[in-house]
Amino acid sequence: MQKSVESPTKMVSTTEDNEVEMEVPKARFWDAMDITQWEGFWFGPGLLKPAFTFRSSFHARDDDVILASTMKTGTTWLKSLSLCILKNRDDPKHDMLAMENPHFHVPTIESTLYSTKPLHVDIYDASGPRLLHTHLPHAVLPDSIKESGCKVVYMARNPKDTLISMWHFFNSFLRPDREPFPLEKAVDCFCSGLHQYGPFSNHVAEYWLESRKRPHKILFVKYEEMKSDPKGQVSRIADFLGRPFGEEEQVDEVLWRCSLERLRNLEVNKNGSVLLNVPNTSYFRKGEVGDWKNYLTSEMEERIDQTIGLKLQAIGLIL
Repeated sequence: MQKSVESPTKMVSTTEDNEVEMEVPKARFWDAMDITQWEGFWFGPGLLKPAFTFRSSFHARDDDVILASTMKTGTTWLKSLSLCILKNRDDPKHDMLAMENPHFHVPTIESTLYSTKPLHVDIYDASGPRLLHTHLPHAVLPDSIKESGCKVVYMARNPKDTLISMWHFFNSFLRPDREPFPLEKAVDCFCSGLHQYGPFSNHVAEYWLESRKRPHKILFVKYEEMKSDPKGQVSRIADFLGRPFGEEEQVDEVLWRCSLERLRNLEVNKNGSVLLNVPNTSYFRKGEVGDWKNYLTSEMEERIDQTIGLKLQAIGLIL
């Protein structure tokens, strides 16, 4: 079992005025990396310090847009769509997605220290509106995001498909020349919440509940609804961001530009890496709904339903 928690380790929290040393629990993820716990969630190596800095130093503008998600829930698609809606729609000949991977154009704030090339945007430069992404839970977002007029779009996905996508993703670069990590142990980690940005149910629940309280502030998007009604959901995102489509052809154009098939076959996504040791190809696998049925046993399915599904159903959310 991969869920033993080791003795607390010292971490340094950076604030605007000083540094505060604190103890946080540490554990081992998949026999591959150490993860540490902060505010009830688990974080991979090197992510805590930039998360502290973001929380204490980021000053949101009312016209900033923050995309949010836990891992492997459709983040690449959400970044691509939002980029086209906000920045690339009025000049379709300037194809930003053909120039760089979506994760370069819309950086994940706490992961920028792993960037393999200089970013074109300074995430702390508030001189103009920013389109950024984070995997951080709602509880640790900067107060300026919560209290300003900036908008948040959160993408959620069925937990079983999330797990399988995560399993393939981490195996692709943590164990490239070895047997895949045992799926039974991956299920155990997922259900116990011992994975990057886990527990999954808590992460999703925070954003869901906030979106119900403040629908003008947080738009909660389900991956499955994006797949079943792409035109309706992309139009919904555009409306929320204040950039409604004028014609149906515009929606079709954005959906084509951001389709998995097109993105996968773009040269910028066939080669290279935006994040250290994570090849661009690893972001484009299947993108299917229900792929978990090809991998999980009935016992694994039942365990995920009982440990995660029921928690979300209790707050009125079905994924």
